Amino acid sequence: MITLYNHCPTIDLHGTDRDYARILINDFIRDNYQIQNEMVIIIHGIGSGIIRKTTQEVLRQNKLVETFKIDNFNAGQTIVKIRKKN
Repeated sequence: MITLYNHCPTIDLHGTDRDYARILINDFIRDNYQIQNEMVIIIHGIGSGIIRKTTQEVLRQNKLVETFKIDNFNAGQTIVKIRKKN
């Protein structure tokens, strides 16, 4: 599958529970902020939507996240824009 974001760092949350997903997401965002990556992909899958909802909650609360949205071409992943480092 060809995606528009295949150059972006990616984390796959398949098989994680909510609590572990929260830790992984925040660490992933922080690490990518530190190395000044502008865009990242979080793969949460579709399933029952629990990890997707958790992902959105964490991203809303994370001050390093500028914006995020579900990928138009793959509802199982979220595209995140990270704030620029000052």
